[in-house]
Amino acid sequence: MSRSLKKGPFVDTPLLEKIETMNRGGEKKVVKTWSRRSTIVPEMVGHTLAVHNGKKFVPVYVTENMVGHKLGEFAPTRGFRGHTTKEKAEKIAAAAAPAAGAGAAAPKPAGGSAS
Repeated sequence: MSRSLKKGPFVDTPLLEKIETMNRGGEKKVVKTWSRRSTIVPEMVGHTLAVHNGKKFVPVYVTENMVGHKLGEFAPTRGFRGHTTKEKAEKIAAAAAPAAGAGAAAPKPAGGSAS
C-alpha cells in the first residue's frame, strides 16, 4: 500500500536537511545514511548517498530515474551468488566423499594378536 498523496513522500528530516545545505553551497560529498525507508526526491539527484545495508555502506549515485523509489531498493541486504550447476554439485560431492571415507575407517587394535 502506498503513502497518501496528501502527506507527500517520506524523507528522513536530517537527511533532507543535509542534502539541502549541500545544494545551497554547491557541494558534492558522500552522505552516510541508515534511512533505507526514505523516498528519493528530486533534490537528491546528482548526489552520492552511502546507504547502510546492515553490514556496510553501499554508495548509491542518485539519477532522475530513481526519483520516487526508496533508498533501500538500491542497497541489497542479501547477496545472490547464483544457482549451482550440475557440474558444480558433482565437484562438491566428489570433494566431500573422500574426506568422509577417510574418517570412517575403523581404528586398528593396539596390542598383540591372540593367534
